[in-house]
Amino acid sequence: QLQASGGGLVQPGGSLRLSCSVSGRSTFRSYSVAWFRQAPGKEREFVSVIRESSSMTRYAESAKGRFTISRDYAKNTVYMQMNSLKPEDTAVYYCAGRIGYSVAYYSPQSYSSWGQGTQVTVSS
Repeated sequence: QLQASGGGLVQPGGSLRLSCSVSGRSTFRSYSVAWFRQAPGKEREFVSVIRESSSMTRYAESAKGRFTISRDYAKNTVYMQMNSLKPEDTAVYYCAGRIGYSVAYYSPQSYSSWGQGTQVTVSS
């Protein structure tokens, strides 16, 4: 139901745009969509979220000022533009969705649907 794409290898300071395609227009319009990431040996951590109405976005401290989440209702897709990438951003990035909004938007347990993950590697 969710499909993540757009990862790759980029040099420090570079940019990538991740995409999360959500199947079903009615589903997309009712979904909050978040991005999480998981580095080897670490727990999955929250990166950003956008509400179903686009009225609210939230970011992890590590992403503020560098990452921007947005959604395109015509394409049923959520994007995360990542700029000024650092080696510590290296991880598998997952998009996750749920109907409506949860105050615990930062918790993986708040989401019922997950994409398959896309690898982001920041290295020179």
